[in-house]
Amino acid sequence: MDGIKFVTDRDPHEREFHQAVTEVIESVKPVLDQNPLYRNEKIMERIVEPERVLMFRVPWVDDQKQVHVNRAFRIQMNSAIGPYKGGLRFHPSVNLSILKFLAFEQVFKNALTSLPMGGGKGGSDFDPKGKSDMEVMRFCQSFMAELYRHIGPNTDVPAGDIGVGAREIGYLFGMYKKLANQFTGILTGKSLNWGGSLIRPEATGYGSVYFAAEMLATRNETFEGKRCLVSGSGNVAQFTMEKLLHLGATPVSFSDSSGYVYDEAGIDREKLDHIMYLKNVQRGRVSEYVETYPGAVYIPLNQELDHNPLWKDHKAQCAFPSATQNEINGLDAQNLVDNGVYVVSEGANMPTVHQGIDIFLDNKVLYGPGKAANAGGVSVSGLEMSQNSMRLNWPKEEVDNRLKNIMKNIHKMCMETAEQYGSPGNYVVGANIAGFVKVVDAMIDQGVV
Repeated sequence: MDGIKFVTDRDPHEREFHQAVTEVIESVKPVLDQNPLYRNEKIMERIVEPERVLMFRVPWVDDQKQVHVNRAFRIQMNSAIGPYKGGLRFHPSVNLSILKFLAFEQVFKNALTSLPMGGGKGGSDFDPKGKSDMEVMRFCQSFMAELYRHIGPNTDVPAGDIGVGAREIGYLFGMYKKLANQFTGILTGKSLNWGGSLIRPEATGYGSVYFAAEMLATRNETFEGKRCLVSGSGNVAQFTMEKLLHLGATPVSFSDSSGYVYDEAGIDREKLDHIMYLKNVQRGRVSEYVETYPGAVYIPLNQELDHNPLWKDHKAQCAFPSATQNEINGLDAQNLVDNGVYVVSEGANMPTVHQGIDIFLDNKVLYGPGKAANAGGVSVSGLEMSQNSMRLNWPKEEVDNRLKNIMKNIHKMCMETAEQYGSPGNYVVGANIAGFVKVVDAMIDQGVV
């Protein structure tokens, strides 16, 4: 099929990128069949190839005066509808394949928001975990010493992602400002007192829940009384749990790379505050939660298992995978269905493998794919860019209402597009086609560039 062989032949080792491309191309085949112009213009071959890939070294010195060298990237994937927009990830797993998959997904996610943003992604195999603030600062300054040449408010506006939070954004912004001699909206996710937006830290998690609420509404249901499995313990998971509590649901789990916690009694506001302090201030591990709340259980990660017990051993109605890519395999998906889960809203990017998606769809699960369900984060990043351009700050209620409306519109767009192309209720098809058509029509308008 168009594009898939082109990608696998050219980049045979980039498995994550192949996975992302395959999902999109399989969904948009009806569009390609109905629009021969897209094939004639070689749209698939063009859209899977980044406009620009930057790779550079990042040398830095630790507190013991030892020199380290990390590898860094910025994938400027597509700018047909606006400047490149997408996060920076600092994690040992970062490689070209993962960042290309994330950038490719970002193109269509950003298109769904209806805001003028292209798609990009970047990061480094640097691990901020266990590093001092001074070590993180030195790394960020060295990273930005190269990246600053390639970004700008009308060119490429990075944000945070895994391993890049408020601390890292601050150090990156400070170095950019020094090098460029400009105070400009070059990064989103900034602190409030120097150009950030209210609701930005909450946005991805809140948006994921808003999208799930829209899916539930199609069956005349709400979150009231529902038990929800959540993975991850960063910003996305924390604020997913917060919004679930606001809407009357009960989150019962969270996780990190060491394992997960299940709290049968449910995670209330007091417990969530403790999780936020544990992860955001102490930078601790989820296992420490059970020391304060012994009624909960901690299950360490067992990599020899062919499934994740988080998705198998606990009854629930809703699941919010909010950790990382490919955290739900086919067996996990079947276990979720068997345990009564019928709503899955992805806070992470591509957390479910292809087989798992098929299982969800075959079992009529209300399944919100990441490029639609977690678009809240980049939506509020876009709103932050708008506020920076106008030199003003909107109040919290206004930003939250705009976010809620954007997620409602994304849900509506996915529903209507899926219906139009003969797959009613299939949010994967709806999201992929709606985002794809907007981007490729802009590409065709702008010529072969």
